[in-house]
Amino acid sequence: MKPILNEIGTVFIPVRNIDEAKKWYCDLLGVPATGDVIAGHLYVMPMNGTGIVLDSKIYSEENIYKWPAFHLNTRDINAAYSFMKEKGIELTTEIENGHWFNFKDLDGNLLMVCQ
Repeated sequence: MKPILNEIGTVFIPVRNIDEAKKWYCDLLGVPATGDVIAGHLYVMPMNGTGIVLDSKIYSEENIYKWPAFHLNTRDINAAYSFMKEKGIELTTEIENGHWFNFKDLDGNLLMVCQ
């Protein structure tokens, strides 16, 4: 058995304001904003599967995602796209090839939703 597993544990997202980002991501993903901010700069999102950690200590204009490092899953790409439009989230693409689109979070990180 190899000492490093072939699985991703978590993805870190650089955010400017940890409290605002916590509220924004929890609202977007429909999860309760429970749990504390750790060490004044980390928030571990309550996720299924691979985790997301919001981190304000690593934030800088140079560190924001300029391309999606991962995608969030959906079972209905059209409903997800409409949901994001209704929330006023900045969409950077239309639904492409019938199964994905990109958007920006409140700090300008480029992210993806994929069916």
